Amino acid sequence: MIFSKIRGMKETFVVLLFLIFIYLFLFSENIKDLFTKYIPNDFFNVNTIFLSIVLEAIPFILIGVFASALIQSFVSEKTIQKILPRHAFLAMIPASLLGVIFPICECAIIPIARRLIKKGLPQHVGIVFMLTVPILNPVVFLSTYYAFQNDHVILYVRMGLAFVVAIIVGSMIYLLFHNKNILKHALPFEQNHFSTVRKNRLGEVFKHASDEFFDTGKFLIIGALCASFFQTFLDRSLLVSIGTNETAAPAVMMGFSYVLSLCSEADAFVASSFHNTFTMGSLIAFLVMGPMLDIKNTIMLFAYFRMKFVISLMVITIVTIYGLSRLVDILL
Repeated sequence: MIFSKIRGMKETFVVLLFLIFIYLFLFSENIKDLFTKYIPNDFFNVNTIFLSIVLEAIPFILIGVFASALIQSFVSEKTIQKILPRHAFLAMIPASLLGVIFPICECAIIPIARRLIKKGLPQHVGIVFMLTVPILNPVVFLSTYYAFQNDHVILYVRMGLAFVVAIIVGSMIYLLFHNKNILKHALPFEQNHFSTVRKNRLGEVFKHASDEFFDTGKFLIIGALCASFFQTFLDRSLLVSIGTNETAAPAVMMGFSYVLSLCSEADAFVASSFHNTFTMGSLIAFLVMGPMLDIKNTIMLFAYFRMKFVISLMVITIVTIYGLSRLVDILL
């Protein structure tokens, strides 16, 4: 009874969030006309950025939840065990290269990684998969290629650094958490729901996908709202003023990418606007940090994974990216 009430409250909250989003999307101009005298223009900019982030992310979220549902319905634990090398560290290499086959952005990868881990994929391998797929895929490769047509070194360094960061982070996660469960325990109603055997596989896929979409969607909306506030009120002139400082610039650009929460398919065009201001290492830090960690996926991570693990993952990822980006500046 208690769990059914909790689920009902959550579903009501999710429906309200989506209704608010639809209302803002359809009637934002009318709202602006009515309240333009009373509400600062900055808040209308928040609304515009918020809508653009959500609209950009929703198609990829749909891809992610349907992929997750297909994995739940058709991929067995034995299949996963057969296709991966048994060696803990060697298994990370094929997992890091799956983005070539599955061009999925960071908005959609978390549900897939969580489902694969639930299906028996080693936890550290699932994390490597989650970190690399949003960067090491053909769509991101092409967008970075066109954004930096006059400097393809940035393209190859981005791809190489993302691979190295993911392997280092995966290794650290294995050492720290290989005998611990990093996923949050599902509520009883969720366990019963997903363990129910259905004869209609197609219906099962759509059921899983719809549940996953509404579950993930609320965190997307909350994250997009936070990101839109930061984008509107962050003073970008401050970024430019410290862009030439080789020590501070990577950290600043990492923070900037975290706050902007751009989709990995589009972030290279934003980074290219800072090409003549910031060091190469700081640009690489921006391009690697955003797809691995931003406001949107941080909220999703805390929703699906244990807090101690998420904090450890964030600290290890941030320190690794910063250290390697400084190395880029020293070497290049």
